[in-house]
Order: sequence, then structure tokens, then C-alpha cells
Amino acid sequence: MSLRSDAPPRLHAADVAARAQLACLLEVSAPKPGNVSPLTPFRDARYEDFLASAVAIGPALAEAANQPLGVTIHSAIQATRRWTATNTNLGIVLLLAPLARAALTRDDDASLRDAVRSTLAATTVGDALDVYAAIRLASPGGLGNVPEQDVAFAPTVSLLEAMALAQRRDAIAREYVTGFETIFTAAVPALCRARADGLSWSDAIVHAYLTLLAATPDTHIARKVGAAAAGKVQRRARVALEEGGMHRPAGRVAAVALDHALRDPHNRQNPGATADLTTAAVFVTLLEGNWPGAGEEHHGRA
Repeated sequence: MSLRSDAPPRLHAADVAARAQLACLLEVSAPKPGNVSPLTPFRDARYEDFLASAVAIGPALAEAANQPLGVTIHSAIQATRRWTATNTNLGIVLLLAPLARAALTRDDDASLRDAVRSTLAATTVGDALDVYAAIRLASPGGLGNVPEQDVAFAPTVSLLEAMALAQRRDAIAREYVTGFETIFTAAVPALCRARADGLSWSDAIVHAYLTLLAATPDTHIARKVGAAAAGKVQRRARVALEEGGMHRPAGRVAAVALDHALRDPHNRQNPGATADLTTAAVFVTLLEGNWPGAGEEHHGRA
């Protein structure tokens, strides 16, 4: 398997959309502690809902180069809501849409991350209006109210400026402000190392997820049940990594124990922000060509 670090290949819109969909499918299929997976539904969201959501966002992301970022995000959430009754992918769409636009519009000599920075720097008040509408449509839990640029009202600043106001309380907002720093400097390397070490895609995704969860308290948990609870989950993720993570039986046992500890009827300790970052890392990895056979010409039967 090739884990290339050079500039990612230029891709057509359909290729980018397919990689985004595949990233979502791979991520939800991996049994990450505290999240929906094939055998672990939530009370109000099933594995099949996430599969449908992954398929639904493809057309919007395929148009990412031809429309403003906010329109892409809103269109993807509208498409998702035609298939699901709950929020399955708002954070994912907020991260994947800038990546898709960057992959499709970057200059030949620009890195994907540089293109992401340019995409985010160019956001407008119009983008913020569309994203606020998407957030209200998705209706995520634990948002609360804020004194400046609350999503219940029309924004008066650009999308990037609005995200800057939220960066201390929201991991996705922090990625916008830092040019996707955690994704590019922590999540993607963790995923690529795990794959290079021979882990399957599923195990590598769980290992990268544990790496992120151990490094920073999950902001989704913090918003729902407080910083202390998020810190406790972070410490348990560290224990799983210290036991070897998905590389060793003891680490796998610790990951399963963490999963059991995070389960409750209302999913209050779902590390959703960390899962969103993990999905974006899978997408970046796929955009950079790290899929066996990607880009190769096959001469089988038509």
C-alpha cells in the first residue's frame, strides 16, 4: 500500500464525491467506542441511517467547485434530511465540504491543506447564512445559546469569523480557524501509520479515533454533559492507547470497555466531534490516493 506524502492527484468531481461517500461508509462501519456502528445503534439513529446519509451527500459535494461553500453545506444537509429524521452528519459535512472544494479548485502546485486554507479564508456572510440554515435544519443536540452570532439569528460576519467565535467550544469550528490542523497534523498521520503497520481500514480508523480522543476532550460530550465528563472519557481513551490500542489484545479489550462505559439510552457521552474529525481524516487519506488500485487503469471486461 502506498502512503504518499506528495501533492494529491487532481480529481474529477465524481471522484471527489465518491471518496467522500466512501470515507463516511468506512468511518461508520468501524466500531468506534460510543458511536453508531453496524451492531451498535442509537435509540434515534441506526447504522442504516448513516449509510443513507453517506450516499445522500454525494451530489452536493460533486458540485463543490461550482457553488459557494455555504450552498454546498446546506444542500448536503437538505439531501440528508430527505433520508433521516435525526442529525447524522452535520459535523461531517462541515468538514468534508471545504475539503471537496479545495480538492477541486486548488492550483497544481498547491497542497490540499493550502487549498483548504484558501477556501476558508474566502468565505462570506452569505456562506454563514447558508451554514446557519443548515445547522438549524440538522438540529444538533447541545448547541445552547451564545451572546454573539447565535445560529438562531442571521449572521453578520463571514463563516470563518463565525467559526472563530465558536472555536473554544467546538472542535469543528477550531478546525476552520486553524486550517484543519488536527486533521492534517494528527488524524491523518495516525491513520496512515496504523495502515502502514498492517491494520485493516476498520482497525486503523478506530486507532486514529482513539488517538484523537486521547489527545483532546471531545467538545460534543463537553457541550452535552460538561468538561469533567469529557475529560474522563479522554483519560479512558489514553488507557486504551497505553494498552496498545488496536495493535494489541489488551488495547482492544480496553476499547470495548470504553465503548460499554459510553453507552446510555440518550447517547449523552457520544464522542461525536472526534468521530467527525476521523471521517475527515479518512477523506483526506483517500483524496491523497491511499486506496489500493485508486487511479490505476484496469483492463478487465467492460
